[in-house]
Amino acid sequence: MLELRAVCAGYGTFQALFDVSLDVKAGEAVGVIGPNGAGKTTLMRAISGLIRPTSGSIRLEGTDLAATPSHRIVELGIAHVPESRRLFPRMTVEDNLRMGGFAPAARPKFRQQLDVVYELFPRLRERHRQLAGSMSGGEQQMCAIGRALMSAPRLLLLDEPSAGLAPVLVEQVFDLVKRIRAGGLTVLIVEQNVQQVLRVVNRAYLLKAGSIRATGSAAELLATDTIREAYLGV
Repeated sequence: MLELRAVCAGYGTFQALFDVSLDVKAGEAVGVIGPNGAGKTTLMRAISGLIRPTSGSIRLEGTDLAATPSHRIVELGIAHVPESRRLFPRMTVEDNLRMGGFAPAARPKFRQQLDVVYELFPRLRERHRQLAGSMSGGEQQMCAIGRALMSAPRLLLLDEPSAGLAPVLVEQVFDLVKRIRAGGLTVLIVEQNVQQVLRVVNRAYLLKAGSIRATGSAAELLATDTIREAYLGV
C-alpha cells in the first residue's frame, strides 16, 4: 500500500533522514520506534507532504506522493495525527471534527463519519460543544484521532500519540489504537513508548539517527538486544 525507497529528507541544510526504506501493507499496523531525534516526525511529515524528500520515492498504491500537493494526499486517503495533537483550541470538539471532514470527497459522508467517531469515542459525543482546548490531554488526543478519521482514510499516520500523557491515559490511547485496527484500517505509528507500541503492531522498524537499523515482527524486536542498545546505548 505504502512504499518508501531510499528517502532522504530534512530542513534546509540539516538532513534528518538517510535512505529510509519501508513498506506498509493494506490492513496491517506498522510501528516506527526510536529515541528522541531519530527522525520519526520528519518521516511522517514527508509521507503526508508537509515536507518534501530531497531524494528517494514515496508511493501510495503507485501514486508518487513526493509529487502530489498536500491537500491531494489527504484526498488519496492518508490522514495524519500530528505530534502534540494540533487542535483548534478555541473551537468546539465538533467543529474540530468538522475540519477533519473538510475535503470535498469527505463532505457528503460527514454525518456518517461523525457517528463512527462518536461510537469509537463516546466521550467526544458528551463533550461535542466543549472547547477543545479546555479538555484533558487524553480527551484532546481522542479528538485529534477522531478528526483524522473524519476523512474516512485508508491509511492513518499516528505521530507519538502517547506523548505527554499520564500512564493511565497511555493505556487508553493504545487500547483505542487496537480498536481502530480491529476495524480494518491500515495504521503507521511512530512512538518512543516501545513496550506499548509493540503490543499493537504487526511489525516495526527501528529508526536511529535518521536511518533504519532493524526491522522485524514485534516479538522479534522485543526479543533482541537491538532496542536496548538503541535507547540506552549499551
